[in-house]
Amino acid sequence: MNRSCRFQTGFIVVYVIFVVCSYVTGYAPGKLIGGTFAGFALYMVKIIPCAFILISLFEVWVRRETVELIFGVRSGWAGHLSAILLAGTTIGGTYVAFPVAVALYGKGARLGVVFTYIGAAAICRIPMTLFEASFMGIKFTLIRLGVSIPLVVCSSVILGKWLEKQGYEPIGEKEVVNLK
Repeated sequence: MNRSCRFQTGFIVVYVIFVVCSYVTGYAPGKLIGGTFAGFALYMVKIIPCAFILISLFEVWVRRETVELIFGVRSGWAGHLSAILLAGTTIGGTYVAFPVAVALYGKGARLGVVFTYIGAAAICRIPMTLFEASFMGIKFTLIRLGVSIPLVVCSSVILGKWLEKQGYEPIGEKEVVNLK
């Protein structure tokens, strides 16, 4: 076992001991931390398997040419708009958005468009936007989206072009295997 793995294992063991001791002694903050983690873990167990099944179906059913047409190099600004629309329908937040982004990039989506998708998935999902509008008001929501979306697109375009110019390639399966 390498040093990093031992550190992670030690951290997990200390966390579990802390939560167990908190329940035994009645330490309220520790019980709250343990309960919050359990709720989060349950949420992940409900969402992530379904998302991975859908992403697997996307990998099998959607042709590379289709993704390249909608999100690829020749898509222009329509690719960013398509990424925003796709991100608006993403359920599960960035837990789902990152695997979808990897699938899009693997099928030929431009790096800048993938960044737009990730940014938009964090700020303009439809359920979140409706919830926000009901509490903060429609005017606030429209102003936030009107400011946020152009900033996400501009920063995605700049970052995507800069990384492509640098010859950046995201870590692939070979590199991940070699890191272990």
